[in-house]
Amino acid sequence: MSAAEAGGTLSIVLPVYNEKATFPVLMEKVLSAPLPPGLGREVVIVEGNSTDGTRDEVRRWEGRPGVKIVWEDAPRGKGAAVRRGLAEISGDYVLIQDGDLEYDVADYPRLLEPLLAGECDVVLGSRVMRSPQHWQFRRFSGFERFYGFFVNFGGVLFTALFNLLYGQRLTDVATMFKIFRASDLEGMTFRSDYFDLDWELAAKLAKKGLRFGERSVTYRARSRAEGKKIRFWRDGTRVLLAILRYRVSD
Repeated sequence: MSAAEAGGTLSIVLPVYNEKATFPVLMEKVLSAPLPPGLGREVVIVEGNSTDGTRDEVRRWEGRPGVKIVWEDAPRGKGAAVRRGLAEISGDYVLIQDGDLEYDVADYPRLLEPLLAGECDVVLGSRVMRSPQHWQFRRFSGFERFYGFFVNFGGVLFTALFNLLYGQRLTDVATMFKIFRASDLEGMTFRSDYFDLDWELAAKLAKKGLRFGERSVTYRARSRAEGKKIRFWRDGTRVLLAILRYRVSD
C-alpha cells in the first residue's frame, strides 16, 4: 500500500506533565498536522497530574472528537505514561509524540511514508541525520553545554551497544518519534517507567524480527532551564540496564 492509498487510523500517544507553556500550541499543531489521504487520526493524551496548570489546558480538549484523555492521579514517569497511552489506542498505526515543541509535526508524512509503503515495519525519526553537528545535536550555551555534550555522547554509546546486541544499524534509538503498526504490539508487555521505555520498545520490536527504517527529522533541543526532564546519570543507568536486560529476557 502506498502512502497515497493509506487507510485506517493513526493513534498519536501524547504524554503530558508540566508543559503548560508548550501544550496548547503543540495540540493545535498535532491536530492540524498533514497526514496521507485517507488516514484518520486519534490523539490519546495521558496527563500526569501536572502542578503548573497543564491539567487545566488539557481539560479544554475533553470531549473533542478524535481526542481521548487519560487522567493520572500522580506522575509516574514518561515511560509509564506512554505505556498507559498504548493501552488506550484504537488505531492501526502508532506514533509517539512528546508534549513539548522539540520535534516538528510537519515530519509526520515523511515518517509514515516508508511504513505505509511496506518498506519497513518500524520508522524512527533520526535527529542525527539532519543535524549539521551530527551526533552533537543538543548544543547549549553556558554551563548547560556540558550537559548537552554528555547526553549526546551517552546516546552515541548506547546506540552503538544497541546495534551490536540487536543486529541493527540505527543512528538514533532514543528518538521520541517511533512509528509502527499497533498489531505488532500484540503479546508484548512493557515494564519501563522512564526514558528507558524508548529502548525497551525498540528492543522488543527488534527481537520480533521487524524491519527498522530511519528518516531525518527537524529537532530543536530545549535545555533543563526550559523544562528538559532527562537526567544523565539517573536515566543513563536505566537505559543501560534496559538495553542489556531485554536482550536476554522479555
